[in-house]
Amino acid sequence: MKKIFFLFITGLTACASYSQEVSDALRYSQENLTGTARYRAMSGAFGAVGGDISSLSVNPAGSAIFNSNQVGVSFSNQNIKNNSNYFGTQTSDKENSFILNQAGGVFVFKNHDPRVGWSKIAIGATYENTNNFNNEVFSAGTNPTNSVGAYFLDFANGIPLKYIDGLDYRDLNYTEQQAYMGYWGHVIDPAAIDPENTQYFSNIPPGGNYYQENEVYTRGYNSKLGFNIATSYKDRLYFGANLNVHITDYRRSTSFYEDNDNPLQPYETISNLRFNNELYTYGNGFSFQLGAIGKVTEAFRLGIAYESNTWYELYDETSQSIYTTRQADGGPALNANVNPNVVNVYDSYTLQTPDKWTFSAAYVFGKSGLLSVDYGIRNYGNSKFKPTSDPGFRGINNDISNTLTSTGELRIGAEYKIKQLSLRGGYRYEGSPYKNGITVGELNSYSAGLGYNFGSTKLDLAYSYLERDSNQGFFTRGFTDGANITSKLNNVTMTLLFEL
Repeated sequence: MKKIFFLFITGLTACASYSQEVSDALRYSQENLTGTARYRAMSGAFGAVGGDISSLSVNPAGSAIFNSNQVGVSFSNQNIKNNSNYFGTQTSDKENSFILNQAGGVFVFKNHDPRVGWSKIAIGATYENTNNFNNEVFSAGTNPTNSVGAYFLDFANGIPLKYIDGLDYRDLNYTEQQAYMGYWGHVIDPAAIDPENTQYFSNIPPGGNYYQENEVYTRGYNSKLGFNIATSYKDRLYFGANLNVHITDYRRSTSFYEDNDNPLQPYETISNLRFNNELYTYGNGFSFQLGAIGKVTEAFRLGIAYESNTWYELYDETSQSIYTTRQADGGPALNANVNPNVVNVYDSYTLQTPDKWTFSAAYVFGKSGLLSVDYGIRNYGNSKFKPTSDPGFRGINNDISNTLTSTGELRIGAEYKIKQLSLRGGYRYEGSPYKNGITVGELNSYSAGLGYNFGSTKLDLAYSYLERDSNQGFFTRGFTDGANITSKLNNVTMTLLFEL
């Protein structure tokens, strides 16, 4: 967000919503697979394994598996490539980032009294970058039928002309501001020059073949600071709990461009425009986790874990501008630059993300290796914006319930040890969170890695590959056409661990 902008509270300060979307709720409900290199190499299948700092994020009972104190730090290099297809035109964009992926430690306190069944207590603290928002997506192509003018019409129709022609931008609510941008940018005009007029028409000439570009540039992170406690009963049953603090900082810049070569009209029509929008969302949240691991036999383990809803308190800031060129048949080109230089600062609101259950099983082949499977269930349709009394939130919550669904996540991991060397691999699958299965598709990920034990120090490396398709409209109202995006993410993680 450019700090040279003046800060103003937007029109109706009692209203916390600017125009949240289903994708906003999903953004903070989903988490990337992060953590130590061992954890990532095995695709996060650690719910019944434990004994790894990142296993605490799946099942908090995992810290009680440790037999000694351990601290570690992990760094990741992430490269994401987005291939876009918009009406047959192929484009691609890449983004590379290097981050502190994870850091933490577990400290074990053993009870050496054989008369007491509770043999140890483990206390841990972890930091994880659960979502790296650094990304770029560029889409371009020629739309044969639809123009962005429909976006402004959808907001403007029903709003009296006296509001968007007679009031200042900062005195309007979000819906009225979109109409304001279209009106003063000459993209739309009123059907009648009457202060009470509520109907408008588009000044973008008909005929189709609208060349369009859409750029989305995002930055930021979603991180989690977890505090863990766990205990072991006769080294057969393990129980644990986490208290988590979540921090989010998300920035998105979008720029939409459109032009056309349709015949000029006797009246002034738009030949090209650029519409820019900025969003900054920041805040923090709270969640808790409970988990248990049981040794059915010395080799076979089962685990179960519950992750509560996360309750975020979030703040939004938005700004926008539009630049247009219009011309009449035989007339000069006229430019309109509408930049209110206003940042809308909205009241805080709450986002409740859905809870999650994880069921796990693992088989440990002595000191030779292990095989582990996790299955998690989360109903994204249970996400909610609050206060629910806000009319804007009431509408988006209905959309979330009608659009998103419950989905399963399968994680499979394996490890094979050759003396001090460990070889690892994994697979991860997650179903689409959308009922249509198209807006965001299924996720498939493969991973591999190795580690070497130097004694009191361990060095681990991991590589993971993820692919997912999506199709999200450039705008959510009026003009909802969007590109088909295939996102391919490559990640390399290195972890350095120390036993104390």
